[in-house]
Amino acid sequence: MTWTRWTAAASCLVALILAALALSCAGTQTAQAPAPAAMTHEQKVARGEYLTTIMGCNDCHTPGTFYGAPDFTRKLSGTELGWIGPWGTSYPRNLTPDMETGIGKWSEDDIVKTIRTGQRADGTPVLPPMPWPMYTNLSDDDAYSIAAYLKTLPAISHHVPDKLPPGTKPGKHDIVIPPPSAWDAPKPAAHDSTAAK
Repeated sequence: MTWTRWTAAASCLVALILAALALSCAGTQTAQAPAPAAMTHEQKVARGEYLTTIMGCNDCHTPGTFYGAPDFTRKLSGTELGWIGPWGTSYPRNLTPDMETGIGKWSEDDIVKTIRTGQRADGTPVLPPMPWPMYTNLSDDDAYSIAAYLKTLPAISHHVPDKLPPGTKPGKHDIVIPPPSAWDAPKPAAHDSTAAK
């Protein structure tokens, strides 16, 4: 019986030592893994172009896209196709680095903040249909790649119409978002005094 107990105890001790060594080696390998190299400016710009393409930025911000013929010589310079909803009428902004009509005065940090928070550099909100909530979880690499790419676009002077208040009569180039069905209607916020009534 004594021999069996010693064999079991020795086996457990060997198993613990092997487990400790395995964990030690795994920790060492993880600690020694090299950090990924930072992207070069050219890589960031290429990544930003890719992301703005797959994320649908051209759909709204490049003239002609909704008519089946995007004009990439004016890529991301904004359109005059208005979107009407409860917020009023909004127009896709000029995202080129034009200093007067685009985002030329914005820093990369301003661009990233706008993409992630839905607030422009001046603090005004980004209006629908801009799907900024989809982009709140972009990694820093991706968000700053988009910003770097936008700063490299040719600056195009194009003043997009200013937003219009709710109740404004639709123009001939506007898309009207119908009122929401009961299923899609926004729920009142818990702190909203009308919610309790």
